[in-house]
Amino acid sequence: MSERTLFDKVWDAHTVDILPTGQTQLFIGLHLVHEVTSPQAFAMLREAGLSVAFPERTFATADHIVPTDTRARPFLDAQAEEMMQAIEGNTRDFGIEFYGLDSERQGIVHVIGPQLGITQPGMTLACGDSHTATHGAFGTLAFGIGTTQVRDVLATQCLAMEKLKVRRINITGALSPGVYAKDVILAIIRRLGVGGGKGYAYEYGGTVVDRMTMDERMTVCNMSIEGGALVGYVNPDATTFNFLRGRTFAPPAEQFERATNYWLSMASDPDATYDDQIEMDGPAIEPTVTWGINPGQATGISERLPLPEELPDPAGAQRAYQHMGFTPGTPVRGIPIDVAFVGSCTNSRLSDLRAAAQVAKGKHVNPRVRAIVVPGSYGVKAEAEKEGLDQIFRDAGFEWRAAGCSMCLAMNPDQLHGRELCASSSNRNFIGRQGSPEGRTILMSPAMVAAAAISGQISDVREFL
Repeated sequence: MSERTLFDKVWDAHTVDILPTGQTQLFIGLHLVHEVTSPQAFAMLREAGLSVAFPERTFATADHIVPTDTRARPFLDAQAEEMMQAIEGNTRDFGIEFYGLDSERQGIVHVIGPQLGITQPGMTLACGDSHTATHGAFGTLAFGIGTTQVRDVLATQCLAMEKLKVRRINITGALSPGVYAKDVILAIIRRLGVGGGKGYAYEYGGTVVDRMTMDERMTVCNMSIEGGALVGYVNPDATTFNFLRGRTFAPPAEQFERATNYWLSMASDPDATYDDQIEMDGPAIEPTVTWGINPGQATGISERLPLPEELPDPAGAQRAYQHMGFTPGTPVRGIPIDVAFVGSCTNSRLSDLRAAAQVAKGKHVNPRVRAIVVPGSYGVKAEAEKEGLDQIFRDAGFEWRAAGCSMCLAMNPDQLHGRELCASSSNRNFIGRQGSPEGRTILMSPAMVAAAAISGQISDVREFL
């Protein structure tokens, strides 16, 4: 079993009791809430006559269902309007901080937590969203939970959980130009599989991760769940502390040094014991895209589409090819696209928009491509506009939108139509994920999305830099 890892230290520090089931009763230091998975949880509280145990440890926002082109109320989608009214009423009734559409703190829940300094090292954190592992970039044990567990955390601030094993993933060396954090996590999932992390927490490290910005670390941790891991994290360091310093909810200046000393003490010890360790060569990673219907079905941009018989799951590959309409053995590069989407909790931060704008500047979207850019938060949008990124995108023919989850999961008007193929910086390429049962999704970095939008086909971003 793992010992002296950050996972073990944070887990032990938040253990309330060992339950008769053998599970751990784990105290949750921070609970983030959004409008989709919370209405039923609040309804269950009302039915049981319960209140929220620690409303000061709960923060809410609206992100999944909000339109990004117009914010006029009521929403055209009656169900979306109902969800919006529910979270407005529930947060008011239970005394919870809520960042709605009229707030400058509104945005995707996994963007605003770090942006505001709510997310901090050494925490346990839960949210009714599968990509909660994003916050692990700060040395946080962040769990995506279901609606019943949302109720449990609201009522008790605790979760009943089984302890995970810990796998250390070392990415050594340095990344080549044109290779981004999104390529790193796609390469990891390609190697270990979409179920490879089942029962594990992933600790990401090595020189590649050490050199990453916090935005990049968040991208890697965000897709841990796509690899089957419930938790993904990076040990806190000077990069973490410099990011948090001065943010709204971060410790004030006079307490910050004390906080960093504690945060460092929670990092994995140099002689920590892991249940498993994996080594990956950073320079060997190239711009990577998916070709199938799960994030593990991926390939380097210079490669040909794999033959089903070469893969661990030939039948799964056949199903993917049947849906995508691709021919095994042909190049992935050059596949025409219909839609380009830059956004999602994986890749909608300021650095992501800068990377896409660098590619788009002075060029124009292919006439047959519909291209949209959706910032991850009101704050990201404001910063991008201050830098003029919005004008770069508009001049290039992209639509510039308001903050929200948008086309990542299409619980809003941003959806694919028919058999459209989307080059997307989001996290899932499941059938129907982007709104159309026949729609097709290819995952890639924001810079690669911009390159595809301009050329009208899957392209190697290194030729645009």
